[in-house]
This record gives sequence, C-alpha cells and structure tokens, in this order.
Amino acid sequence: MNPHSTANVIAINRKELLSKIPLSDRTIFDMEKRGEFPQRFCLSNRVVAWDLAEVDAWIEARKNARESEQMRGPQVGDRRYARQ
Repeated sequence: MNPHSTANVIAINRKELLSKIPLSDRTIFDMEKRGEFPQRFCLSNRVVAWDLAEVDAWIEARKNARESEQMRGPQVGDRRYARQ
C-alpha cells in the first residue's frame, strides 16, 4: 500500500483539532514548523486541515513518552525533580 495514499484520510478542521488538542494556534503552528506536530495541508486557498490519524498517532506518542518517563523515574539533572 502506498504510504502517501489518501484513500482513508479523515481531514479535521482547526475547530476539531483544537477540541482534541488543548494548545493555542500559535503553539501548534510553531510545533509544526519544528517538525514536532503533524503538518496541516490545504483543502482550498482559505481552508487547512490535519489528518486525523496523524493527530491521533501524535497523541498516542505523547502518552507513551509520558508512560516511559514515569517508568524511568527521576534522573540526575531533571529540573522537575531538582531540590528548590
């Protein structure tokens, strides 16, 4: 199967994206530019969308990263666990 196939793409608009991802437009845009978030694509000159499967995969990756970090425990140099 072609990885670039659009056969089963479900496109979500900005409103739907923001209902799933509680981040600001600017944060999402910056993350896209850094390659840390799925890229939007143009449906028309004025409408952009995101691939729902890519967004869901991003959410899962974030959850998995959190779980593996919790299993790892605090590490020397982690600012979150540094004594104040």
